[in-house]
Amino acid sequence: MHTLINITQNHILDVTLLAWLTAQILKVIIVLIIQKKLDFNRLVGAGGMPSSHSALVMALASSVGRFEGVQSAEFAICVCLALVVMYDASNVRRAAGEQAKILNYMMDHWIETTPELFSKELKELLGHTPIEVISGAILGLIFGIFV
Repeated sequence: MHTLINITQNHILDVTLLAWLTAQILKVIIVLIIQKKLDFNRLVGAGGMPSSHSALVMALASSVGRFEGVQSAEFAICVCLALVVMYDASNVRRAAGEQAKILNYMMDHWIETTPELFSKELKELLGHTPIEVISGAILGLIFGIFV
């Protein structure tokens, strides 16, 4: 498997990118199964199951822990980064997405009065539910430890 994912000549970076890519591909597959719709926008879009942000930072942290040791400063930095990213994904960006839903609703109902203000719909799928973050973190952990 190591030669298969030897993209950048840096195993930790390769594993991290592979975990991110796998999460993005899984989003397309999950949308296809649940919504019966092939949505390739999920390959680059934010939000959805599993969290590719969580997969990326957990793959980074766990592979750094595996190769540099869990007592290393590098591992500590990666764990702190992972916690910040996952908190942001499940709280800050999710709240922004909820606000976008409300604003889009308001724009739909006020469009008759001032249409020039409402020419662009806000993106609602920005963050993740806790289960999406956890599933992305588990995916990244698996890649970081076993790949």
